[in-house]
Amino acid sequence: MRFRTVLFDLDGTLIDHLPAIHRCYVHTLPQLGLEAPTYEQVKRAIGGGLENAMLKFIPRERLDEALAIYRPFWDATMLEGASLMPGAEELLDGLIAAGATCAVFTNKHGPSARRICEHLGVADRLAGIFGAKDTPWLKPQPEFAAHALSNLEAEHATTLLIGDSPFDVEAGHRGGFPVWAVTTGTHSAEELRAAGAEAIYENFFALARDLLPKV
Repeated sequence: MRFRTVLFDLDGTLIDHLPAIHRCYVHTLPQLGLEAPTYEQVKRAIGGGLENAMLKFIPRERLDEALAIYRPFWDATMLEGASLMPGAEELLDGLIAAGATCAVFTNKHGPSARRICEHLGVADRLAGIFGAKDTPWLKPQPEFAAHALSNLEAEHATTLLIGDSPFDVEAGHRGGFPVWAVTTGTHSAEELRAAGAEAIYENFFALARDLLPKV
């Protein structure tokens, strides 16, 4: 294994949580007198943390009002319809069998990220779950990457980030490690290539063929 530490983005990479996220926007925005967004609009908005995504739909002065509606509904419904991406368990198990340390590195709210990983049965495979509000930082700030690597006792030279967005690519490069991207989330292969991803795959099965040791 070239990589001894593998960081996973969460939404659109390790899990599909978009139905739950879209449901919360549809619940929230009409209560503010705004049109409910489409699934595609929400898909294109997420990636930079909840506050940044919400600002794609509302003015900044209404952010606190929106979050006061969104967050309780999210807490009550977030587990409904969440699922692992195809091949996620197999990839995690293969990496662990090869001696790699796996962790989640996400802009999703940290407590929500830990709750969903526990619910989906992968928390015990992860050496860490680093999310929004756990630190003062978000991807792509290099301090967030440094925090994760320090906690994992990982080295930049042997760390890989797997993600689905330009946020992930920038986070890895500013953090000092490469990024392999999948097109299962919010961005196309062309967008990920333009962002500078070192490799791009259509799913985890294709990625695993290049990442896991041949047996």
